[in-house]
Amino acid sequence: ETNTLPFHPFENQQGDILRMEKEHQVLKEQLREAEEKFEQLQSRSLEEISALEELLKKSIEETEVSQNELDWFHQDSEAQMKKWQQEKKENRENLKALKGTAKKHSDTNERYSKTIDDKEKQYNVCLNTFLETSNKFANEKGKLEELIKKSQDDSQECEKRAVKAEISVLQTWKETEIWKLKGTIAKAEGNLRMLKAMSSSASAAPVLKSQTDSWEIFISNVKKQLEKVEAEYEEKIELVKNGARNCLCKVEIVDFPWP
Repeated sequence: ETNTLPFHPFENQQGDILRMEKEHQVLKEQLREAEEKFEQLQSRSLEEISALEELLKKSIEETEVSQNELDWFHQDSEAQMKKWQQEKKENRENLKALKGTAKKHSDTNERYSKTIDDKEKQYNVCLNTFLETSNKFANEKGKLEELIKKSQDDSQECEKRAVKAEISVLQTWKETEIWKLKGTIAKAEGNLRMLKAMSSSASAAPVLKSQTDSWEIFISNVKKQLEKVEAEYEEKIELVKNGARNCLCKVEIVDFPWP
C-alpha cells in the first residue's frame, strides 16, 4: 500500500520493474547504435563494391589494351625477325667483301712497311746530320750569347754614362740660366734702390713713382721666371733619372724688356 513491497508476480524485490525499464532503455539505445553502425557499414560496403566494380572494369579495359599491344608486339617481332634475317644475309655478303678488301690492305700494308723501313734508315741518316749541325750551332749560339751579354753590359754602362751626361748638361744649363736671371735680378734691384734713394725728396717722388713701379714689376716677373726655370730643369733631371728619353732640350725663357 505504501509502495514499499515487491509487486508480485513482476517483482521479486522492490525496484525490479524500474531496473528492467532502465535495462530496456539501454538495450534500445544499443540497438539504435548497432543499427546506425550497420547502416554506415552497409553504405561503406556499397561504396567499396562500387569502387571495386569500377576497378574491375578498368582492369578489363587495360587487359584488352594489353592484349592489343601484345598482338602488335608479335607483329613487330615478326617484322624485326624478317629484317634481322635480311640484315644477317647482307652482313654475310659484306663480310665476304671485307675479307677481300682486308687481303688487299694486308698486301698494301706489307709494301708500306718496307717503304717505312727505307724511310726510317733515311731519317736516321738525316737525324745524325741534324744532330751534328745542331751541336755546331749550339756552340756558335753560346758564343753569340756571350757576345750579346757583353754588348748588353756595355750598353747598360753606356746608358748610365749617357744619363749622367744628360743630367750634367741639364744641371749646367740650369745653373747658367739661374746665374743669368739672378744677375738680372741683382742689377734690377740695384737700379730700384737707386730710384728709391733718388725719390726720397718730395719733389722727385711723383716723377719717379711710375719708374719705381715698373722696376718692381720687372723684378717680380724675373723672379717668377727664375722659379719656373729651376722647377722645369729639376723636372727634366728627374725624368732622365727615371729612364725618360728626349729630355735634353733647354727650357724656354721669356726675355722681359728692361724698364
